[in-house]
Amino acid sequence: MSQQVLVFNSGSSSFKFSIFNAESHDLLLSGIAERLGQVDAEITFKTQTSKTTKQIPSADHETAISTLCNSLADFGLSFEDVAVVGHRVVNGGEAFSDSIVVTPENLSKLEQYNDFAPLHNPAAVLGIKVISTLFPALPQVMVFDTAFHQTLAPKAYLYPIPYYLYKDHSIRRYGAHGTSHRYVVNEAVQQLGLDPNDHQVISAHLGNGCSAAAVINGHCVDTTMGLTPLEGLMMGTRSGDVDPSLHQFLAKKMSWSIEQITNMLNKESGLLGLSGISNDMRTLVEARDSGNQQAGLAIDVFCFRLARQIAGLAASLTRLDALIFTGGIGENSEPVRAQALKNLAILGFEAEPEYNQKNGKQSNGLITKADSTPAIVIQTNEELMIAMDCLRLTK
Repeated sequence: MSQQVLVFNSGSSSFKFSIFNAESHDLLLSGIAERLGQVDAEITFKTQTSKTTKQIPSADHETAISTLCNSLADFGLSFEDVAVVGHRVVNGGEAFSDSIVVTPENLSKLEQYNDFAPLHNPAAVLGIKVISTLFPALPQVMVFDTAFHQTLAPKAYLYPIPYYLYKDHSIRRYGAHGTSHRYVVNEAVQQLGLDPNDHQVISAHLGNGCSAAAVINGHCVDTTMGLTPLEGLMMGTRSGDVDPSLHQFLAKKMSWSIEQITNMLNKESGLLGLSGISNDMRTLVEARDSGNQQAGLAIDVFCFRLARQIAGLAASLTRLDALIFTGGIGENSEPVRAQALKNLAILGFEAEPEYNQKNGKQSNGLITKADSTPAIVIQTNEELMIAMDCLRLTK
């Protein structure tokens, strides 16, 4: 059996996993372990042709990872063939501008940035430590969502607040979804025949979390997310940009604590908060088409704020060669793309309805007319990007 790469995306009570063939880069197995620590914990395995779920009551991360390793034989695989494990890490701060092989020193350095991604970074560290305990000789790689954005200039990453807050506490804009942006920009350059050394594009990753990035010649020059994944675009349950004084207003008027306000902005806002129905764009489009005005309002705000942020990112460029749509919404929501492009007519966009209706699948990803600024749909593959980084760093 050929060597394999195991990719982890760890959460506080779950982890996703993917196994790739190290030579062909084919996806061999994927899945998710969910509700870890609870009596209904389970792990699901997916192949190209099957889906299998095992109950692992009250399992913690270590037990679930052991179950994964012991179950590989059921799918014709063996953990002995895993050559390297890659981990998605949300925030690597200023310390990490590229993916890196795990060592005790850089793992300790990573933990200094836990406060910038408190729901994600500690979970990633936990996954790394569990693998180290179970398989101490197995090399591991950390791949950071923020690394792609470390090419931002100070004018793009600094907040207009007292400078010592940056110097003493590293408070600045870091961005997120960098692995996804990096992947789809590379794909767009190939699919559109752009010059790898002379291109200027904007990438919009739209899912339950959303961000956009302006990229020149493969290097990010601006992005919408900031210190945390709350800044920027409106999202599924996250507000995106709001007036910072909202915190003081709600604390005074509602007697809410900082924790209550932060929870509201992260988990009760965005599409869910405005619609009062769901954070799922598919549900909202169906509701709007059935006459639900509140769902329509949430979609309108989402598309307007998306267009406004994309237009703002264009200020970082001298021209715009293409706009990329990716993520669950970006890849699959024809009405959102159509509405966003209509709002972006000032940048020369005009959707081709037939192409857009089919998500660009019959037009090499393109969803715009021939004389329009190109807009393209590209399916992201963060897991493959992580696997490729693993192979690059451990060859």
